[in-house]
Amino acid sequence: MRRTIFVASTLALTIGTPSVFAQSSVSLSGLMDAGITYVNNSSGHANPQFVDGVDVPNLIIFTGKEDLGGGTAMIFQLEDQYLLGTGSWPTNKSLFTWESMAGFQNQQFGTLTFGNQRDFMIDSVFLGQNDGAEAHDGVYGIAGGPFIKLNLPNNPTGSFNWDRMGFNAPISNSVKYASPIWNGFSGGALYSFGGIPGSIGSNSGSSFGLNYANASFGANAAITNVKQAVAGVQASVRNWGVGAHYYLGNFTTAALFTAVHNGANGGSVWEGQLSEFWQINAAWGLSTAYVYMKGNAVVNNNHAHEVSSALSYALSKRTVVYATAVYQRTNRGANALINGLNSPGSAASGPSQLLGRIGFLTHF
Repeated sequence: MRRTIFVASTLALTIGTPSVFAQSSVSLSGLMDAGITYVNNSSGHANPQFVDGVDVPNLIIFTGKEDLGGGTAMIFQLEDQYLLGTGSWPTNKSLFTWESMAGFQNQQFGTLTFGNQRDFMIDSVFLGQNDGAEAHDGVYGIAGGPFIKLNLPNNPTGSFNWDRMGFNAPISNSVKYASPIWNGFSGGALYSFGGIPGSIGSNSGSSFGLNYANASFGANAAITNVKQAVAGVQASVRNWGVGAHYYLGNFTTAALFTAVHNGANGGSVWEGQLSEFWQINAAWGLSTAYVYMKGNAVVNNNHAHEVSSALSYALSKRTVVYATAVYQRTNRGANALINGLNSPGSAASGPSQLLGRIGFLTHF
């Protein structure tokens, strides 16, 4: 139940708009999450805090579709994130910066869209049900750790969401194709135009995904490369990941490997993850995950172990209450930093950090 709400929110309000040419619809949906997080070590001090948009992002989503006939439809989607605690936009964000796209969908040939869009690290590897930590621990389960020296361009901490698996890194000015499913296989490609005269490749981006699903087993892979100007020089940030999952009754077992390389400074980090989810019954769910992360010499060869667990209870088809615990342990000389703790002074004063959270999420 909880994973389903996170991966694809239900469209709750549909307005039919008849046309003399085709049937059209516009839908409004969204997600909300709020709760209390207790961090045992933020710069050496305990820190209880109200935090929203953790287990799922707070989103408002407008979706539209016009049936053009012959199995083809024109589609669009506008998504924006908001802060439930203040009613404002996140820092440096504005209307529909989460995703804004429009295009065409055909049952036989696939989907072609244009705009500010998610890449295939999300569409293939994450939505392929391979990242148990993020699916059940939300932003606290996204890859993090003592890797600030990775120094990714335009990144709030230098390493926030370094594997692009979080829902907050769309690629602008992009064209994206997603294929239909053929004998269990599907895939896609994305290209972003930099728009710099005389230098077609500058500030460009590309992403590719490959998926396979057959009954209880699924596997996914993706690679994304984004170029940006750093100190007047074009540098690439390259991500790639592979994952697999297996359903056995009420249990889902998943494995994941992701990596990043920052061409501007040579920094690299990789992650390996194992996770298990148990749908105890229609209402209760229990997840556990173990993550190991390792950086190269640019990030001081730092590494981190992270374990997490989450218990959820569905009050209805739309609303879930949950409790989450995450513990991170780094090497000596590094300061633990669980992803999502982004305010100044959030890093631990030493190699260990523990947080607990109780909250609720709903969708409309």
